[in-house]
Amino acid sequence: MPESEPRVWYAAYGANTHVERLRYYLEGGRPPEAVRVCPGCRDRRPPGRSVPLVLPGLVYFATDSPVWGGGRAFYDPAADGTAWGVAHLLTAGQFSDVAAQEMYREPGGDLDLAGVVATGRGTLGPGRYETLVCPGLLDGIPVLTFTAPWPMPDDDGLRAPSAAYLRHLAAGLGRAGAWTHAEVAAHLAARPGAAGHWTAEAVAALSAPTAPTGPPAPPSRCRPDPRRP
Repeated sequence: MPESEPRVWYAAYGANTHVERLRYYLEGGRPPEAVRVCPGCRDRRPPGRSVPLVLPGLVYFATDSPVWGGGRAFYDPAADGTAWGVAHLLTAGQFSDVAAQEMYREPGGDLDLAGVVATGRGTLGPGRYETLVCPGLLDGIPVLTFTAPWPMPDDDGLRAPSAAYLRHLAAGLGRAGAWTHAEVAAHLAARPGAAGHWTAEAVAALSAPTAPTGPPAPPSRCRPDPRRP
């Protein structure tokens, strides 16, 4: 993608860790398990790169997914722990359009990301994916994602994910090439909401190991932005 276009890393920690799922948000179309058609982005090119990523904070499962059944993934950057995901290098416009589709809004307008990058957080609405988070930088480029406006709930507010959802997440993380099949299964089974309902063995049995798309590589780590106070 031309260097003149502002770029951001979209940190996917849920279904969009799987690049084939992200493709529907970029190109448009209806994912096999979904009922909604994704309108796609104005710029339909694939990500410039996709790399495994470790973020500060935790991924947890809560609410009810109308697509997958069971809990869906959210990210709490303030929770104590580490979150595994996949960072996709997009233009700022592509990220705006992907975020709009996750918020059930029509894509086509550019989000003002400067404030989010400067402060680390911005709220566009009360919905479950209408809060933008910038946990830091990767290779000097802002890392952005979206999540719920609330912090990780207590046990009563958590919701176990479905087998279909975990299978999809395991495939996405597995294709990233930084973690073994067993490591991915153990990580997902230990996430709040899944813990106590799923074992590492049960998650591993959902699918065969996913072949990585390239040679093995350690995950990248999001670094704090030194420009923040």
